[in-house]
Amino acid sequence: MTIPATPTLPSSPPEVGATVVHRRYVPYSHAHYAGNLVDGAYSLAAFGDVATEMCIRTDGDEGLFASYSDVQFCAPVRAGDCLEITCTLVRVGSRSREMDFAVRVVARGMPDRGASAAELLDPPVIATTARGVVVVPERRDV
Repeated sequence: MTIPATPTLPSSPPEVGATVVHRRYVPYSHAHYAGNLVDGAYSLAAFGDVATEMCIRTDGDEGLFASYSDVQFCAPVRAGDCLEITCTLVRVGSRSREMDFAVRVVARGMPDRGASAAELLDPPVIATTARGVVVVPERRDV
């Protein structure tokens, strides 16, 4: 495998509406509070991960988070949850990328029904939403 000497930029500029989705299981080792609750920082870290992938896909760079705004903790995240984290590009500046984020609980452990019991949630529960701005290096299209 040959690694290019210089990174290759995506062939077209970033487009509003582009979306990245991650899914992950929340291990019990992340529970910090009664009821197996997970702190809100877990969702913010997940937002950082999807934003990083978005910037790699759109700009060929990991980017650097500049700010969050309008963070809403709407429902609890618990150990044993399966989460779907989405990032949607809503504004493209010369170096800034504004994104909407959401964490949805798509499955939840049900320990009251058995040690390994779980169920799919239909519809998923929106746990956390936010808007954020990421900054990327100046694009030098050829």
